[in-house]
Amino acid sequence: MKLQAIILTSVLAFSGQLMAGDAGAGQSAFAAKGCIGCHGAGGVSVVPAYPSLKGRTEAFVKENLANFRSGKRQNPTMNAMAAGLKDADIENLAAYIGSL
Repeated sequence: MKLQAIILTSVLAFSGQLMAGDAGAGQSAFAAKGCIGCHGAGGVSVVPAYPSLKGRTEAFVKENLANFRSGKRQNPTMNAMAAGLKDADIENLAAYIGSL
């Protein structure tokens, strides 16, 4: 029984590492994909119409980007921006924004 628990814990820990985003890659994507244009450097928007992202959690970012990508959440700009994101992009962007 202990061996099964050890194996299960190891598998879960390893799979969590595979799904963890790379904040450095997320920072690069934030600039390259144009996020910085609306949400500002360091996630602090200077335009009141666009929300600042600094202080948002990884979970918040993942959920919202996935919802924009799927169309569950509607915003013409964000739906278009999120449409081309892969799961890894969302993980990386979430890791970066969550670190702000």
